[in-house]
Amino acid sequence: MDEFVRNRLTEWGLSEWIPRFEDEGVDKESLFCLRDCVIDKLITKVGPAEKFRMRLKLLMEEHNTTNQETADVSAHDHEEAGDCIQVIPSTSDTSDKGKRKLDPQGESSKWKSPARKRPHDAMPGSFTDEFILSDVKTIMTYVENKLCNEDNTKLNAFLKTKISDLKIDKRELVGVFGKTGAGKSSLINAVIGEKNLLPSGSVSACTTVMIKVEANMHNPKYEAEIEFITKEEWREELWYLYHTPRENACQEKENDDDDHDTDEKLSALYGEEWRDVSLENLMDSKYFRDIKEFLDSKKKILTCESAEELSEKIVKYTRSDSKVGDGKKVTRQYWPLVKCVTVRVPNNDFLQHVTLVDLPGSGDRNKSRDKMWKGIVGSCSTVWIVTDINRAAAEKEPWEILENASSLMGNGGECQHIHFICTKSDLIEDWDDHLAGAVPALVFKRNMEAKKTVIREFSQQRNIKKHFSENCFKVFTVSSKEFLKGKHLKPEETEIPQLQEFLQDLNDCHSETLNYVSGAYGILSLIQGARCRGVANKKAAVCTELEETLRRELDKVKKPMEEAYEAFEKCLDKGVKESKSSCEGNLKSILYPGGTSGRGFHRILRCVVENNGAYKPKRKEGKEININMKLSSCLTDNIDEEFRKTFPNEGKCGPFSGVISMFSLDTEWLIQKYKDVELQLIFLKTEEEKIKTKVNKTIRDRKKIIYSSLTGTIKANMQACYERAAEFRGPDTLNNMRDAIKKHVHDSKNVMFQVAKDVMLTQLKDLKMYILEELEKSLKESIELSLKTDDYSIPDFSAELNMVKRYRDERQTSQGEEMSLTGADPRGPAAALSP
Repeated sequence: MDEFVRNRLTEWGLSEWIPRFEDEGVDKESLFCLRDCVIDKLITKVGPAEKFRMRLKLLMEEHNTTNQETADVSAHDHEEAGDCIQVIPSTSDTSDKGKRKLDPQGESSKWKSPARKRPHDAMPGSFTDEFILSDVKTIMTYVENKLCNEDNTKLNAFLKTKISDLKIDKRELVGVFGKTGAGKSSLINAVIGEKNLLPSGSVSACTTVMIKVEANMHNPKYEAEIEFITKEEWREELWYLYHTPRENACQEKENDDDDHDTDEKLSALYGEEWRDVSLENLMDSKYFRDIKEFLDSKKKILTCESAEELSEKIVKYTRSDSKVGDGKKVTRQYWPLVKCVTVRVPNNDFLQHVTLVDLPGSGDRNKSRDKMWKGIVGSCSTVWIVTDINRAAAEKEPWEILENASSLMGNGGECQHIHFICTKSDLIEDWDDHLAGAVPALVFKRNMEAKKTVIREFSQQRNIKKHFSENCFKVFTVSSKEFLKGKHLKPEETEIPQLQEFLQDLNDCHSETLNYVSGAYGILSLIQGARCRGVANKKAAVCTELEETLRRELDKVKKPMEEAYEAFEKCLDKGVKESKSSCEGNLKSILYPGGTSGRGFHRILRCVVENNGAYKPKRKEGKEININMKLSSCLTDNIDEEFRKTFPNEGKCGPFSGVISMFSLDTEWLIQKYKDVELQLIFLKTEEEKIKTKVNKTIRDRKKIIYSSLTGTIKANMQACYERAAEFRGPDTLNNMRDAIKKHVHDSKNVMFQVAKDVMLTQLKDLKMYILEELEKSLKESIELSLKTDDYSIPDFSAELNMVKRYRDERQTSQGEEMSLTGADPRGPAAALSP
């Protein structure tokens, strides 16, 4: 084996296979004629072997381009041999490496609808995003390791930091809401192609905890990761469950559902034994013998070979269900202790970069569960509202779920799509009376009527539409049962494939691949540019132009943000004025509710003050009480419209994200003018895009904090009042609590709302300053290190640069073709009906 082969294997990250090539005497000449069967013997692992084939193909192309005579000989040899290597991935390749996997393994692949193929998947000779991303990451790891062996100069340290910053894994969250029996679990199972994954089917069962469903990227097993609340949190909840009903046992039973909640939770975990055991003894470790992870504050991991096996194991951690499988009794259930369950599915293309979250309709009394619920809902880019088609528009609960969470998903979140999913669309009255051929037409007619009815209802939801435009809302009518069995309807008529297609679009890692590859291309361009000599004068000229452009562009960014600040100030001034005049009346509607006696309300109000102003009833028809939100409602009502215009969830527009997207150093024009420093300008172009992406992410995250600051400031102001009210005991406790709250609001109203306004404006101003400082600081540093710093000692990575450039060019070409084929809104399924 010669140095040429040894160097290539090292550069390709395959140095561990060098001894095998040495043993077989592979040199430069024989390298170009390796056959598939020989490669498989030399490299016995599939991943490295496929990577070697791809690298060898690119090397052969370089060799052919630079030496035509050698290329002719090589072509002749290939014709003679007939079985020489063909390294371009084929759509019919049975190994399927480097291509999208459309079906999970096992039985489910028989009924799963094939996903829509991407244009670049079908192009002969092209590589999939997953393959390219993996290989470019390998290249950059090699570059980083080599830089670590060099002198730690300022540029060297900068480059290593930039390579490290490339490692970003983006995930999309899809929240799934729906009442018990609506078919959430069956829908999720059907859409991801795992019909036995999430437990479903029991009329009495109810999913009680958040369940995340995502891909298992580590091994080919079905896994469940169970996260528990802490022992201290359970002790507090026990105290609440134990004392609240007993403390007021003589009072009217107007909150029987809360008492049922207590019985249900304690009986699930302790059986009937809890009724005769003291509170302290209920924390005895003997009750948690099978879940030592709870006692040790660790996560419990369940691993199974099949979805069905895992489904049976997780029931007692997720559902208030007394039976499972063939009717076997579940003696102990642990869902009262569970914070969240993460289910991981192997070999599932739909979940590679998407997490589906089965969510309860509202938050939780447990503070850690409630915090997690709010965090997940606020981070969902898509929300599915699942309901039975027969009462899709008339059913109150789905609309109440959407309305209660709309501010958290909209102005307080990042939701871009609301899908109202009507399930059981196959259920037609007197089904057997119709000819089989007539059924699809009847289903279609009923589905279209249901969609129009739901859209009409959405148009009347004023509170929801404050946060979402009609373009965000789509309606689907699905049948998981017919999708699985296909007795009367074709798969596309069930609309499950349309939801799969939507997930595929969300899940598509194309943009992640292009962003990573472009970033890597920029870094490698900077490295090679830093090695160039004799362009100092050109660098100085470019530097001057860039610094002037930067100043000019920052001014363009600044002005719209200042105008938005002024608009916010006017809205908030009006909100403060209305809050001062209406707060005591709004408070009265909470403290003196109609239809509830004083004796019954005493218990509810105590829960309110003990939970910092909020109360979540267990019963589905009960409405949440939140004094803080009620008091801040005039402020939020006045700011909602302006907030949505300033921080829209859909697209890169508005005075913050919009101006960032328009920001440009105009490096494309400078590249045409200054060819000698093209490599440095390529880096600056990719760096500019990367910084803009980072800033836009910060805007998205901080706008949630800004929006919630109004209610948060009111809550902080009311905290002392709640604590005083919670201390009252004995006769006339209800009136004492009411008086304490009323007095505090009356005394604070001239200050409290003004403070809330000032806090929001301060946070808005801080965001503006962060954006300007981040753009200026980051780009000035990049300009200085790319155009004012030379480092001739940095190794030569020209081969890596050329390879990454090819990948980048292919992805950019593929992206253009895909956009032309899918249109402007690739995420909008054709079968969905929107307003």
